Amino acid sequence: GSRCNLTVRYPSGISGSRQIYFTPTPISQEIESSPRSFHLVTAFDKDYRLEDHQIRLKMVDVFSGDETAPFFGFLGAAAALVFSCMGAAYGTAKSGVGVASMGVMRPELVMKSIVPVVMAGVLGIYGLIIAVIISTGINPKAKSYYLFDGYAHLSSGLACGLSGLSAGMAIGIVGDAGVRANAQQPKLFVGMILILIFAEALALYGLIVGIILSSRA
Repeated sequence: GSRCNLTVRYPSGISGSRQIYFTPTPISQEIESSPRSFHLVTAFDKDYRLEDHQIRLKMVDVFSGDETAPFFGFLGAAAALVFSCMGAAYGTAKSGVGVASMGVMRPELVMKSIVPVVMAGVLGIYGLIIAVIISTGINPKAKSYYLFDGYAHLSSGLACGLSGLSAGMAIGIVGDAGVRANAQQPKLFVGMILILIFAEALALYGLIVGIILSSRA
């Protein structure tokens, strides 16, 4: 086939250039120019003459992106929220078991020992932030969402989600053992908090990288 650049002027007055592939054929045959990666919206027929052949092209107002790209974008949004919430759930449950076990003998320390549960719950917020950023970046009206954008959003969601999952596991284990030890030796409280802060920082790193990656789309 042949390749050329075709400039189209729409009824609204907006013009755009499209690169099309075609094969000159007799007048009795019709060719539809619709690239595989384009999502068709509206179409109209137009006759063109090339040397001694006439071709009929069905020009379309297209979504100038890849039709599979939004799948990866939405997958990234789901991964960010799901994995972060998994980490938050594990951290909350694991720490909650330790708080409940310790509260039987030292009920006055229950509120003080609730810190690991709170820090684990924050992980879900990180995933929610990235999920909202990604979902708002997938705008079908913009007509320009390519595979690069989908991959960027997918990697952003995985970076934030898996970081939140690992941080939740660390917070849960430290919180469970920490609150039990704090009930027997109150001087361990500051050390436990410092360990929890460094565990929380893992999710923060994922959030920062996730924001940077999502901004590349």
